[in-house]
Amino acid sequence: MDPLKAARNGQEAAFLQLFDEHHLPLFRFAYRLTGSVADAEDVVQECFLQLLRPECSYDSRRSEIRTYLFGAVRNQALKRLRRNDWAKSGLEQLSPSPEGQVLRTEFECAVARAVMQLPETQREVLILAHYEQLPLAEIAKVTGLELGAVKSRLQRARNGLKEALAIYATDLERKR
Repeated sequence: MDPLKAARNGQEAAFLQLFDEHHLPLFRFAYRLTGSVADAEDVVQECFLQLLRPECSYDSRRSEIRTYLFGAVRNQALKRLRRNDWAKSGLEQLSPSPEGQVLRTEFECAVARAVMQLPETQREVLILAHYEQLPLAEIAKVTGLELGAVKSRLQRARNGLKEALAIYATDLERKR
């Protein structure tokens, strides 16, 4: 029996199989979209609950479950961002550490802030491509965009990051 059908029929093992297989990449995607662990957890939980509901629109003939779930996470995260009027990433305070760790942490935070400052349309494509390593064709399905639009948004996102992080390139060269 199909794991989704089994899960919808109350078989806990089938649900746990689906959850274990998909939750980590979905959580990473949701976290990178929202910038919040709590919001990412809520988004992923809501997507899995929606998947179990009889009125769920998932159709295995139209897409893979992974593609559907990424699309559902995307939609839930964007709804949450709009509802909460998020504009900042919510990065935690840095703790004191040796210089190398501080510089690395500072750069990681700068990258996270730069990603969060990208327009939503560019940010989601960048996250799916670089962090989740989805093929461009699958990103097009998840986002409902043409392949050319995905490529264009990805290129604009990369250029935006390059521009936002250019100061770090010169700082790193000076410290070598």
